[in-house]
Amino acid sequence: MSEFVLYEQEGAIVTLTMNRPEQRNALTEPAQWDALADACRRVQRDDTVKVVILTGAGSAFCAGGNVKDFRDKKGLAAGSPAQIRENYRRGIQRIPMAFWRLDVPTIAAVNGPAIGAGCDLACMADIRIASEDARFAESFVKLGLIPGDGGAWFLQRLLGYSRAAELSFTGDMIDARMAREIGLVNHVTKSERLLEEARHLAARIAANPGGALRMTKRLMREAQHQGLETILEMSAAYQALTHHSEDHDLAVADFLASRGR
Repeated sequence: MSEFVLYEQEGAIVTLTMNRPEQRNALTEPAQWDALADACRRVQRDDTVKVVILTGAGSAFCAGGNVKDFRDKKGLAAGSPAQIRENYRRGIQRIPMAFWRLDVPTIAAVNGPAIGAGCDLACMADIRIASEDARFAESFVKLGLIPGDGGAWFLQRLLGYSRAAELSFTGDMIDARMAREIGLVNHVTKSERLLEEARHLAARIAANPGGALRMTKRLMREAQHQGLETILEMSAAYQALTHHSEDHDLAVADFLASRGR
């Protein structure tokens, strides 16, 4: 796997660290997009993984795209309009699809600025914990661009249309405190405690059966765009699977034993 993503597993918890601190973990190259998408696929295939933590090395979470590439019409910006469209579809847009297809719960531990595509990347996680040094900006419009990697979809589902519109239309940067106030992040912690807090939350999640976690996440994701009747049908089918799982039998036995029954 590319050195851009460090893949570390401890028990049922995987930590993915974007590892280009000298570039502020910017998403500029196909190898980097591949690395994130490949890491998601690796997690999805591994039934021992129950939670993923995504963070950045150094002072930034992710600085987004390479503005010099935009100026020089390189990378994502290379070629005709039709070619640029395919650059996005075949390139960086594989990241939101990989995270969307990932059934394992994800936590973004946002250690510093999350700008443009970096902000969108944080929004792809199920839960966000931010250090006091974190900053967020849906800043595409300031460069005369639109959110090209899913931000128009993710952000308003987190914040509601009006708040997402304000961030997207102004491109303004907000600090961790404001991100907490508007619901962009769940918790804010001191920088030196960020990974400790993320791992503590991950451990609370990982204490639960993995199969139920994956199906719960998939139900919640599908419920964002399906009707109630469809979700009830899915719930009935998933519940039938859980009732016949060893994890369920053990959990019920432990629950009853703890109450002397």
